[in-house]
Amino acid sequence: MFRGKTLCQNWIRSALAITAPQTQLHRSWLINDRTTTTAAHPQHQHQQKQHQHLFRGMATGGETKAETPKHTNRLAASKSPYLLQHAHNPVDWYPWCEEAFERARSEDKLIFLSVGYSTCHWCHVMEHESFEDAATAEVMNKHFVNIKVDREERPDIDKVYMQFLLMSKGSGGWPMSVWLTPDLEPLAAGTYFPPKPRYGMPSFTMVLESIAKKWVSDRDSLKKAGSTLLQAMQTNQSAGTNAELAFERGSGDAKLAEAVAVHKQRFDQQHAGFGREPKFPEVPRLNFLFHAYLVTKDVDVLDMVLQTLDHIGRGGINDHIFGGFARYATTRDWHNVHFEKMLYDQGQLMAAYANAYKLTRSKEFLGYADRIYEYLIKDLRHPAGGFYAGEDADSLPTHEDTVKVEGAFYAWTWDEVKQAFQKEQSCFKDISAARAFEIYSFHYDLKPSGNVSPSSDPHGHLSGKNILIVRGSEEDTCSNFNMELEKLQQLLRTANEILHKIRDQRPRPHLDTKIICGWNGLVLSGLAKLANCGTAKRDAYLATAKQLMEFIRKHLYDEEEKLLLRSCYGAGVADNTLEQNATRIEGFLDDYAFLIKGLLDYYKASLELEALNWSKTLQETQDKLFWDEDKGAYFFSQQNAPNVIVRLKEDHDGAEPCGNSVAARNLTLLSHYYDDRQYFERATKLLNYFADVSPFGHALPEMLSALLLHENGLDLVAVVGPDSEDTRRFVEIVRKFYVPGMIIVHCDPLHPDAACNQRLQQKFKMVNGKTTVYICHDRVCRMPVTDPAQLEENLMANFFKERI
Repeated sequence: MFRGKTLCQNWIRSALAITAPQTQLHRSWLINDRTTTTAAHPQHQHQQKQHQHLFRGMATGGETKAETPKHTNRLAASKSPYLLQHAHNPVDWYPWCEEAFERARSEDKLIFLSVGYSTCHWCHVMEHESFEDAATAEVMNKHFVNIKVDREERPDIDKVYMQFLLMSKGSGGWPMSVWLTPDLEPLAAGTYFPPKPRYGMPSFTMVLESIAKKWVSDRDSLKKAGSTLLQAMQTNQSAGTNAELAFERGSGDAKLAEAVAVHKQRFDQQHAGFGREPKFPEVPRLNFLFHAYLVTKDVDVLDMVLQTLDHIGRGGINDHIFGGFARYATTRDWHNVHFEKMLYDQGQLMAAYANAYKLTRSKEFLGYADRIYEYLIKDLRHPAGGFYAGEDADSLPTHEDTVKVEGAFYAWTWDEVKQAFQKEQSCFKDISAARAFEIYSFHYDLKPSGNVSPSSDPHGHLSGKNILIVRGSEEDTCSNFNMELEKLQQLLRTANEILHKIRDQRPRPHLDTKIICGWNGLVLSGLAKLANCGTAKRDAYLATAKQLMEFIRKHLYDEEEKLLLRSCYGAGVADNTLEQNATRIEGFLDDYAFLIKGLLDYYKASLELEALNWSKTLQETQDKLFWDEDKGAYFFSQQNAPNVIVRLKEDHDGAEPCGNSVAARNLTLLSHYYDDRQYFERATKLLNYFADVSPFGHALPEMLSALLLHENGLDLVAVVGPDSEDTRRFVEIVRKFYVPGMIIVHCDPLHPDAACNQRLQQKFKMVNGKTTVYICHDRVCRMPVTDPAQLEENLMANFFKERI
């Protein structure tokens, strides 16, 4: 994506309240901060009212009575849930394939490219309004070769054309609508288009006919407009490192100070998080701030992270009934939300809450992480151990309904909750159902007429409904009702179990049964970090992580060619079905970087050398497929990827960190694990490639964290001793602390040849025959420790902050 000044720079300066003329920020972050979905656009606030009677549900899990489809197109042969949702449109859809491109060339037709994903609300709306409409389909089929792409299955295609959309319109989202030449060059782009002209927007058919007419009558001007932006994209990607801006010793501290200042400026003092609505968890930003606190010891920095996690945990974005988090909040106070639950959010937030627990020992943070785990196990897990992509925001209100609405599965009326408690009076034991309801409704801010403001519910789906939110705290509720904390917590658990059982009888939201390699890598990291918290469920977390690692190796990895696959496909949480695409889609940069990170975290949790060695093997493949030997950094797609017009290098950490940010950290860690300077030098070249991004720590917070590790050195913990109870005890103590640059090496004197780093194996020895721990920073070691209590005391002094 674009490095340096962009067309939207003035808007960005205003948003950040930064006035320095040299300040720059990339357009790419607008996808997350401002326009991740078209539903976030102001003009759509009014349009949503038009759709509450329009959106029919796709049949999933017996939600609707099956009807014989009138049409079947080529998408019926796909495995992608998103493409299958469109398999019976009257539109003559193609998947992204050579057959479609050849037809466009032979018939001299433009390509209409529609990109989305199966849990996207506005993708569903446009499908029903336009793609299911026979008259609209007739226009599409007459003038265009029509192609559907699942952005989660083919992120390489999505990212290229999203960049074009951002450059041409200044904002983007899904569904993404792009018109291409037969040679795949973009000419025009947009997002959602209504079926009829509304609120200053042309209808979809008007846009189709206008572009088709221009292709015939004024082709040159149409192509010229698109080619200018395409050339700018290609020129930007071919740019090299600016030697004058390359990082020098001490650059990390300067970038850190700048980033902390920007984050303090954007921090919402009232509701936490950064900026205004819509609000995303933005976990890469939280990860950086955790690290920044340990470097600066600025308590205000830590407070920003903990307050944000607090508000997210207490907000409507959290599923208080059972667990898991929605994708983003549509209101500044995290109350009303877009209800889809995505796997990448669950994995990252599980890790973030685990880290918060390690720093504070707050059981509240641990509870949020554990509830994510329980949600993943019950609702997103394939029986063989992989995890599905996510759940939709929309569902049928009842099994008799045929129209899906957003939030139907998650929201509650006042009477529904009250009657549920009355029916299950015996569950509350020594308290009446009426009293339990009074306490519960106070704690979660339930209102008789609903607690959702009409201004945040323009399509009226949540009228009279309540979204659970904790406005105060458990302590506030105890004080209000003069009850003990333990009794309140038991009451809330009982009440939520009652509602959970009732909710499970409702029609479930659509489950995207795609199992994506990179996102499962993020979950592997989260599971490993949760296992490292040292709780009673460590064995369960670690067993789940191990099974996930084995699943990926068996189903998403070509052992012979040492290649990752992007995805495979299941059929549900209780179905053993597992399929591959007929046309193999190999992994992208994120798949490698995220999985390598997950393996490194899993190794720290398990000390299984197999995981560490596999991460090294994958890093070698990643380097071969994606590394730019000439200019540095990693491309997102492979060099020989067919029909990809630009190889992008992402320069933005958004809802997920970009692959280059994660790779910078991975390389730095691997250089120390294997005592291999080449990894370190590659990380140096990668970081320098992005040195001109500004503000660096705002656009690339995860990469700034990697820069700090790269520049300041890592914390090595060498545990010297045989595989014994004493050795394991020392390792357990070390794991319980949040140390972003910590690597753990077990030096077993009984098996010296098994060590990954022979220099360390030979350097460190046991003292007086006891298991001994050496803690070193940037190759400078403290005195060896043989007493577990002393080790924990040393770590508490440096890596723990009690919350007041």
